[in-house]
Amino acid sequence: MLRLLGSGRGHPKASGLCVLVKQMCGTLRNRPLTLERWCSQGACVQTKRNDALHAFWKGPASVPRGARQSPINIRWKDSVYDPRLKPLRVSYDSAACLYVWNTGYLFQVEFDDSTEGSGISGGPLENHYRLKQFHFHWGAANEWGSEHTVDDHVYPAELHLVHWNAVKYQNYTEAVMGEDGLAVVGVFLKLGARHEALQKLVAALPDIKHKDARAALGPFQPSCLLPACRDYWTYPGSLTTPPLSESVTWIIHKKPTEVAQDQLAAFRSLMFTALGEEEKTMVNNYRPLQPLMKREVRSSFQPLKTVQDPKFTTSKLTGRPDFNRRKYCFPGFVY
Repeated sequence: MLRLLGSGRGHPKASGLCVLVKQMCGTLRNRPLTLERWCSQGACVQTKRNDALHAFWKGPASVPRGARQSPINIRWKDSVYDPRLKPLRVSYDSAACLYVWNTGYLFQVEFDDSTEGSGISGGPLENHYRLKQFHFHWGAANEWGSEHTVDDHVYPAELHLVHWNAVKYQNYTEAVMGEDGLAVVGVFLKLGARHEALQKLVAALPDIKHKDARAALGPFQPSCLLPACRDYWTYPGSLTTPPLSESVTWIIHKKPTEVAQDQLAAFRSLMFTALGEEEKTMVNNYRPLQPLMKREVRSSFQPLKTVQDPKFTTSKLTGRPDFNRRKYCFPGFVY
């Protein structure tokens, strides 16, 4: 094509083509290039995710304040399997559920944490941690919304169950700022089957549409929101909202929980604003990803193993292994 353009000055078609190329080049110089068709899907989603950030995270509050900030991008190949990590012991009292409320940033379900009735232990934790509350983060679209990501994959939403160390501290307020003060269990949400237990919570959302609104929820069992597979990653991190204190042991479930499209749509029907104010839809309430720094992400499961298919053979043409017959396995799954 370049040789044609250089040698065909007198040819009317070549001349017209040159004019067209010049026009296109001039247009490209005067307009910013869009990367949507040139980058990988993960990179494009991350770009859109960052562009859609709530204004809360475009100011000083989003500036990292230490070396162990959250959330992070979890990488399978970089996580370290730790056989010492045991299953997390979960014991929640549904009667301890108090109410659900619109905080003006997300909706939160509060629990009575005055007794040992609801909490977690085991796993990476040395003490018992009481459940204080759980809440969700979500996006304006299904392509983004979770705070943590896995190999750059973003989920539509993420559940956080927040617990505090009742052995070392007198109350939640003390634990927030203390070493090993908090343990947060993270669960990704993905589109799929309707989650019947979640529907009770979804049904209460119209009553807390605006900021500061509260509604009684009655007995609610948080463990129903956890995936059946209890494999997890864990790392030392921080709260993802102010005060961003680095007191959190994160426990992120490997498998997501399925929810229906209309259930996620109910999340997006809430408002950041109070009744009587100009309405602003509650979406994109997640913090941007933070650098891992020198932290180690441990897993309670083998990140990746390869096993040989019984029918694995050597190629007759090359004498080399036929890698098409090799299967890649995650615990319980064969690909």
